[in-house]
Amino acid sequence: MIELYTFFRSSAAYRVRIALNLKGLPYASIPVHLLRGGGEQHAPGYAQLNPTQLIPTLVDGDLTLGQSIAILEYLEEVYPRPALLPGDAAGRARVRGLSLAIACDIHPLNNLRVLQYLEHELKVDEAAKNRWYQHWILLGFASLETMLHSSSMTGDFCHGNTPTMADCCLVPQVANARRFDIALDNFPTICRIDAHCAELPAFEKALPRNQADAS
Repeated sequence: MIELYTFFRSSAAYRVRIALNLKGLPYASIPVHLLRGGGEQHAPGYAQLNPTQLIPTLVDGDLTLGQSIAILEYLEEVYPRPALLPGDAAGRARVRGLSLAIACDIHPLNNLRVLQYLEHELKVDEAAKNRWYQHWILLGFASLETMLHSSSMTGDFCHGNTPTMADCCLVPQVANARRFDIALDNFPTICRIDAHCAELPAFEKALPRNQADAS
């Protein structure tokens, strides 16, 4: 069985949980608490498994793989149905572009180790840290909203009327924005897509609050 080293609130792990659920792949969740004891991801055992000391890590047989986008691509190649990438090259490129706009342009600036560095090393106070978080979310969502709203390829979901890799990336980022009380009124297309996703059991099952380690 596939094993997923995960943390309930990790948006990168959340992406992979959604993809596994959409593809109907059973998996065992192995919690790695990113805060307890200074962060279980830094323990020698996990650091040996994943030298980046980041979440998630997917183990499938003899393969051990980190980096959520690489994991999504792997799942798509090895377990191709249902597909999370469109059948045409232009569509696949668009979905990958939307996914990377979130996973590379928005998320890295706001992940836990960046926020911890701001707080502990640069001595940024809580208000300033929250402004940092909100700034990069709002800037990234403004671009993403334009890309989605202006394209005829956007449907009920980020691309067409079935969920893709882009939706796997979008929904966790929206959840993060809401967790930090960021107003999303200026992003109606993003909110509409997020609402469509919320109706699907695969997304519901992957919610942070529905994970065994949510506490």
